[in-house]
Amino acid sequence: MAPYDGNALPLLDQAVLERLRTELEDDDAVWKVFVENFIAHLPQRTERLRLTLTTGDLVGALDAVLSLKTSSQMVGAERLASLAWDLEQSLRTDARNSEPDRVLPRLAAAHLRIITRCGRQTSYLLQKYLHSRPGGN
Repeated sequence: MAPYDGNALPLLDQAVLERLRTELEDDDAVWKVFVENFIAHLPQRTERLRLTLTTGDLVGALDAVLSLKTSSQMVGAERLASLAWDLEQSLRTDARNSEPDRVLPRLAAAHLRIITRCGRQTSYLLQKYLHSRPGGN
């Protein structure tokens, strides 16, 4: 995945969601539960990322950013996945030869606000998508 470059990537790739629906077509409720779980767990994922970055926990931060990136990719949250990828690269390069308790809080300041905002926008669009589908809540 290419690094985040402004608004080049869509917040939500509906083709990914449609493919998920198609692959789980036998049980329409499964794909909805999957997306609803992503929405429900997103605040916890971003909070864990914030906590690990601000406390200088490099191992925890890498785990948290990988969780955010992977789950975002699975629901088509392209921009959020790209932001997580960008942060992951910074973690791997900037913290490798430095003191994590000094570098990670700086990375938090540089990345968390936009990740949090993008997460809120993505959740909103996913909710709209769920409610626009036949049989949506």
